[in-house]
Amino acid sequence: MKRLGIAILAGAERPQYNGDETSTISGFRSKNMSDDRQQESGSAGRAFIQTVQAAVSDLDQWSQITEAEVAMATEMTRRNELSGGTPVVREFEEEWRRWIGTRFAVTVMNGTASLYSAYFGLGVGPGDEMICPVNTWICTIAPALLLGAKPVFCDVDPDTLLMDPEDMRRRITSKTRCIVPVHLWGNVCDMDAIMTIADGHGIPVVEDCSHAHGARYKGRMCGSIGIAGCWSLQGSKPVSAGEGGVLATDDQELFERACLVGQVNRVAGIDLVGAKYAELQPLGLGMKFRAHPLGIGIAKVQLARLPELNRRRRAYVEEVEAGLAEIPGLRPLRRCEGAERAGFYGFPIIYEGDKDGGPPAERFIVEVGKRIAGASVTPYPNLHELPLFAKGFDIFTRNRGPLCASEGYQGYKPGDFPGAELACRRTVMLPILSDPVPGAARRILDALREAAQRQGR
Repeated sequence: MKRLGIAILAGAERPQYNGDETSTISGFRSKNMSDDRQQESGSAGRAFIQTVQAAVSDLDQWSQITEAEVAMATEMTRRNELSGGTPVVREFEEEWRRWIGTRFAVTVMNGTASLYSAYFGLGVGPGDEMICPVNTWICTIAPALLLGAKPVFCDVDPDTLLMDPEDMRRRITSKTRCIVPVHLWGNVCDMDAIMTIADGHGIPVVEDCSHAHGARYKGRMCGSIGIAGCWSLQGSKPVSAGEGGVLATDDQELFERACLVGQVNRVAGIDLVGAKYAELQPLGLGMKFRAHPLGIGIAKVQLARLPELNRRRRAYVEEVEAGLAEIPGLRPLRRCEGAERAGFYGFPIIYEGDKDGGPPAERFIVEVGKRIAGASVTPYPNLHELPLFAKGFDIFTRNRGPLCASEGYQGYKPGDFPGAELACRRTVMLPILSDPVPGAARRILDALREAAQRQGR
């Protein structure tokens, strides 16, 4: 069968290099710098481009950047909207706030900063514990480390790849300060179960919506269900600012503290509604997490295009998922009742062919990869297997910090999270197409079927 050339238009923030001059993996391209550039920079390192490339295959017609984004950036530059809370930034924040349905929204320089701002807004600090799923991008929990809080991982449901509410319940202690469900790959967590448990213990919930722009749960926008929602606007996200992030909340105290920690010289212009922190305006705590206005201008254009992007991606994903019923050993992820996926930052499916004597998933993926460019194992490692969390680390030196044995950190070992470990063994990532040509889903299914038949011989 002819190899299908497929542009990956959504992927993980984990660039990989396979030794080729140009390698496209999960939406990222790593390319050797020319000899001249290496000499100029004084470095022989490789540059990783973490933005969505224009569609280059015969299966996808989507282009992330259009003339509208170019015009927005051009006009903002001419108006010198280059720093701070410019009119376009404030318009975007108001539009985002209304869209999500919260009282407040503020932009920051990336999704990690939005989570840091939310955690700081809640008062997370030394001695606190924070619970998040063990399979997520490291940036979900990294801000907690820098606030001095201990990461506590919980298992995931291997059929959804999302936080397991019952295992989350078992991880709660008197020190738990925050719970962070992640709507991974655009799939939506069981928010009823999570909120019931969290509310019963009086623990706030921050939703990591970085993969799920526009997702809903039982009619409510994801990001408006917990005390706060956080989004990444990184270069390959459905709504991209190149680099950027958004925090939305109904909680005034959380919002004002989040502004204090990262909006230096913009605090007064953000329209803080209370007098509690007035004397600290406009410098706040002197930290700057502000977003670049040009990036937010681009995101403003892309937000208007999001409904169409979600419609096209959803139709493609659902057509492929329906066709999996015809292919033994493959099935789609399970969705929670009342969940409406969106964003579709990646396209995982479940491989169970080894149950019937077939090859393990790794071998199946190799066979699929001969037919589908970009098919891969899950790009996110389970966090408990990373040396940082498995062994701990002296973050602040002199045996201080949440990952130090002197602070009671015991680390993790293989086998601690059987659901997540099973999920990683059997997850197959397929390309996500944003504007597929007619018949693209059928061609993907034909490639999967041929790979399955080949492995069954």
